[in-house]
Amino acid sequence: MTKIGLLSDTHGYLDDAIFNHFKTCDEVWHIGDFGPDVIEPLQQFKPLKGVYGNIDTAVIYKDFPEQLVFMCEEVKVMMRHIGGYPPNYNAATKKELLLHKPQLFLSGHSHILKIMFDEKLNCLHMNPGAAGKHGWHKVRTLIRFVIDGKNMKDCEVIELGKR
Repeated sequence: MTKIGLLSDTHGYLDDAIFNHFKTCDEVWHIGDFGPDVIEPLQQFKPLKGVYGNIDTAVIYKDFPEQLVFMCEEVKVMMRHIGGYPPNYNAATKKELLLHKPQLFLSGHSHILKIMFDEKLNCLHMNPGAAGKHGWHKVRTLIRFVIDGKNMKDCEVIELGKR
């Protein structure tokens, strides 16, 4: 069983409450738009997986790819900052989804929290919204969930407060 803390679009702002909400998590996954001074505190806190976003710089590109495909327990995960959502994926993402056939697709960018199942691709899509203060979203959000074998469960949406 792996407990995951999922966030995106911090844009350089890391709320201290994130560490409390993710204290029982085994890993933290960040879906891009880290911004400055976010990576190191997260890496010191928990193992960190992530992809770069459109506001990130070459320093972040060096350590985080545009796309990450990996196994967590028995679940194939695909992560991209800009991806869209079922069935409105962008063309590049749609191609990658058809190629890799993940059971879990994670994206950020929109600042809109969404959890949707794509029946056509047999894939769960999660976008944790935005955890930072930059953007047009009204409430800062995170997701915490569990992967247990091939099951994804115990999904919790966490609100951090107003932007």
